[in-house]
Amino acid sequence: MKSNRAGSFRLLRVSGIDVCVHWSWILVAAYQINDRAHLYSSLTWNILEYLTLFLIVLLHEFGHAFACRQVGGTADLIILWPLGGLAYVRPPQRPGAVLWSTAAGPLVNFVLLIVLLVPLRLFHGWDGATDVNTFLKRVAVLNLVLLVFNLLPIYPMDGGRILRAVLWYILGRARSLFVATVIGIILGAGLVAWAFYIQSFWLGLIAAFVLMGCRGGWIEARALSIAAKAPRRAGYACPNCHASPPQAALWRCGRCKAAFDTFETHGECPNCHTQFPTTQCIDCGTSHPLSEWRSHVATIE
Repeated sequence: MKSNRAGSFRLLRVSGIDVCVHWSWILVAAYQINDRAHLYSSLTWNILEYLTLFLIVLLHEFGHAFACRQVGGTADLIILWPLGGLAYVRPPQRPGAVLWSTAAGPLVNFVLLIVLLVPLRLFHGWDGATDVNTFLKRVAVLNLVLLVFNLLPIYPMDGGRILRAVLWYILGRARSLFVATVIGIILGAGLVAWAFYIQSFWLGLIAAFVLMGCRGGWIEARALSIAAKAPRRAGYACPNCHASPPQAALWRCGRCKAAFDTFETHGECPNCHTQFPTTQCIDCGTSHPLSEWRSHVATIE
């Protein structure tokens, strides 16, 4: 997954992972806090609830990041925005590694749900802790909703990615992604219809995100399918996975969207002449300067 920090600012850095917040999160937070002011006796509790939700989403994303590192992948960025969080993880391209990197996020929510049961039982029925009871119940429900919604088998959400990783064992890397994106498109269209039916703006935004993610997954699946059949280019090797790149127009310009073979054009888009400093490996997803692809061949030879 390519990282995009546009419109976000860095909040903190933990274990080499930048945590960024998109500017729109602040606007939505202010709206949500004021919209739910009637739930508590003080606005302070609304602010605390939203900050706790922020923490839950952040812990979920750290679950993805640390699990990815545990299996030998890389993770260096988390971006939080109004619809949730995005952990930019690059696990090794093996089904088991992808499965654990994905499942670790919902697992964090499951553990948090169990942990929240303790204070819920402790303060249950205590008349002097009305705000505390309301706060704990809402946080537990919000965490449960995040857990269940994330586990829906809709690509590119966690449930869809878990489904893809399981299918990878049976169908292979490209076909499993094709199947996951088709299911995601069908269920995403269902979300759009449901959003119109209940007139939910936020559900509509989530459905749009799902369909855009499915489009990206479909393009990636096509590239993987072509790469599997294409001849490999001599003289280059990925510094990370040691695979030689396929001879095909599988790289797409971020500016004009033209497809081209970056090794044939030496990292330059033939359409708009944009020069790209690094090239992404089709096989493992890591990016390196072309000079490293060449020098790695010289090293291993």
